Amino acid sequence: MNTTLTLSEHVGKVAACQALNVARASLYRFCQPASLMNAPQRPAPPRALGPAERQTVLAQLNSERFVDQAPAQVYATLLDEGQYLCSVRTMYRILDQHDQVRDRRNQLSHPAYQKPELLATGPNQVWSWDITKLLGPAKWTYFYLYVILDIFSRYAVGWMVASRESATLAEKLIRETCQKQSIAAGQLTVHADRGSSMTSGPVALLLADLGVTKTHSRPYNSNDNPFSESHFKTFKYRPEFPDRFGCIQDARSFCQRFFSWYNTEHHHSGLGWLTPQVVHGGQSAAVLAARQKVLNQAFRTTPERFVRKPPQSPRLLDKVWINPPDPREPE
Repeated sequence: MNTTLTLSEHVGKVAACQALNVARASLYRFCQPASLMNAPQRPAPPRALGPAERQTVLAQLNSERFVDQAPAQVYATLLDEGQYLCSVRTMYRILDQHDQVRDRRNQLSHPAYQKPELLATGPNQVWSWDITKLLGPAKWTYFYLYVILDIFSRYAVGWMVASRESATLAEKLIRETCQKQSIAAGQLTVHADRGSSMTSGPVALLLADLGVTKTHSRPYNSNDNPFSESHFKTFKYRPEFPDRFGCIQDARSFCQRFFSWYNTEHHHSGLGWLTPQVVHGGQSAAVLAARQKVLNQAFRTTPERFVRKPPQSPRLLDKVWINPPDPREPE
């Protein structure tokens, strides 16, 4: 501040404060005599509430009756009862002095949803399922694609195209898929988001009857169901995917071709470029060994083309997680 004061003697207070980025009020306050700086504060005006009155207002605002009401609501209620304590603005001042200016309404508090942490070390341990809309022939018409995906193999174990979203249809698809995959009690966990069909009573009762554990994503968190979301993107980004389907038979015909290609021909980047059918059928070790033989032969034939090391076939992960645990979080 001394530097600012010295400079102000040559260029003026305004220019000095602008040059040194100092507030002019701070400079003026610094220049005031000590007697003025230590002067007593302005006395409270005669109309101000006294300490006892302020305490009475605070007690009313924090009473069990008014603790979750805004000051304006308290003010109006007391007026209707023939009582006036102070203005609404004074109520806010008193609350502010006690650090109580916040949302006082009695609001619904949502529970803290636990992050689902699911591990699959082989096929038919964890399934993820979801429903997506397909545009129909006219505006506001849709068909609904139900897909059940094995997260370890990415194999679409079950799918269905329907004209509506229904818990009964979802129950039927899950039941038939479990029968087709010979799911035993206690073997499987089925994960889904919190859509109406996913959280419905019929589906929950079916899974309980089959001995299947069910889990759900946290609300508004698509990262908790990443495999179904990624699968739907692969589905809708196919070059032949139409803008609209002319009828439900067109949608089913397209899905028949897509799922045949996806399960048997699509080399998945998350599977070491194996197809879902190979991984789901337990043939991955044989296919990877055959690939490695081809790479070894290529290395023996032309080793100069592999500068750093012999080529290695991409590896298949032995663990697949939905939300792996954070090692930094305490157990």
